[in-house]
Amino acid sequence: MLERLMGRKRLPRRAVLRAAAIAPLATLPLAGRAFGQDATAETAPHTGLDAAALGRAADRAAGLDQLHSLIVARNGDIGFAEAFRGPGLDRVANVKSVSKTIVAALAGAALDRGVLDSVDQPMADFLGDRIPAGADPRVYDITIADLLTMQAGLERTSGSNYGSWVSSRDWIANALGRPFVAEPGERMLYSTGSYHLMGAVLAEASGQSLLALARDWLGAPLGIEIPSWVADPQGFYLGGNEMALSPMALMRFGEMARLTGLWRETRVISQEWIEQSWVPRTQSPWSGFAYGYGWFLARGRGHEVAFARGYGGQMLYLVPSLGLTVVVTSDPTRPARSDGYVGDLNAMLVEDIIPAAELG
Repeated sequence: MLERLMGRKRLPRRAVLRAAAIAPLATLPLAGRAFGQDATAETAPHTGLDAAALGRAADRAAGLDQLHSLIVARNGDIGFAEAFRGPGLDRVANVKSVSKTIVAALAGAALDRGVLDSVDQPMADFLGDRIPAGADPRVYDITIADLLTMQAGLERTSGSNYGSWVSSRDWIANALGRPFVAEPGERMLYSTGSYHLMGAVLAEASGQSLLALARDWLGAPLGIEIPSWVADPQGFYLGGNEMALSPMALMRFGEMARLTGLWRETRVISQEWIEQSWVPRTQSPWSGFAYGYGWFLARGRGHEVAFARGYGGQMLYLVPSLGLTVVVTSDPTRPARSDGYVGDLNAMLVEDIIPAAELG
């Protein structure tokens, strides 16, 4: 998939990684429990998924006490879906930073509708009057693409800085008034502030709230509930964190993306935007994975994988070459490192779920 996309015309001034630089998903050796007789084993063959491999995934998921739910779908047919603990499959769950992937999709929808002209537009075209006095003039060089790839260059608002940022009286001014630690477009600095600015750009450009856009542009065509979530003191809904979707709703969003913007013959987002979202443009300094517009990019057993990730282990994996969409929701209060619990989830995908599709 990405080898083909790398041949597309690049957007100017964006650093694009070579496809060869896309890292494989880490695999950790884990012993699965024996797979018992289960309705999943009976239905798996009808979805093109090997029952034994899928059963190993189910048993592994059951043994991860941080994991709440797992959904595995192939070519739109659900082969496995269970809430082991936590909210049910149709109950909303905090998807944490998977919100960033959803906001990136809304940016694509805005471009499709002409609400935004280009990812190379300066952020200041929409938020110029919210830039605080004394801010570094380089804020005027930050583009929409820089926000989507978290390459704004500003000091991060995530990690140890997150609490003070969301406690401030003006989240936008606070983010824009921070010092630069890199040039705009230079490197990835994982920061929810960048996506909050992106959400504010969408609100200002459209004249509607981010919540209204999410419900209109995604919720309505996908037939999913998008409840209200936290807003900043100025009324801008938080871009990049704290959104809530049910696991089944997240599966529909993932299926739409896997089908390059289509859901049940309805064009939700342009194919061009989905493809551009999966072009590697920068790289996470923490995990080493490539990053496009809201999607991390990796390889698993030779297959290209695009995935969204949220704190605690909220995961949405797409493996387009195999028709796979995989949703994982987890305890949102517990950390999930790439070399810890998220590594366990990556191993489940690579060692069990991808083989289930290969063998099915």
